[in-house]
Amino acid sequence: MLLVRGAAGGTELTGTVYERGERAPQFQGAPDEDAPYVWVCDEFYEVESGGSIQEVDGREVHVAFDSPMPRGFDTRDQAVEAAREHVRTQFARIGVDPEAVEVSVEKVEHA
Repeated sequence: MLLVRGAAGGTELTGTVYERGERAPQFQGAPDEDAPYVWVCDEFYEVESGGSIQEVDGREVHVAFDSPMPRGFDTRDQAVEAAREHVRTQFARIGVDPEAVEVSVEKVEHA
């Protein structure tokens, strides 16, 4: 399992790449279980009111969340690249420059 974490503006977003042989969460809309790599992460966007309030770059941002959109990939490189792009896109949706997002990838071993 890989954790893909983006950080910018004083907040973070983390999603998970499930690798070949690992069981990704099962829920409506999950990709075909035959996909060797599965990316799962929240999607969010800025709203004028309501939602959850986050402090981003010193300003309050109202954030609404969509259901996670899992995606299946054939290779690890494809999954990680899509994960990096997804994280940057989510920050852009709340007014953060995607280039300012620091993205890290961490391998997590099962206990």
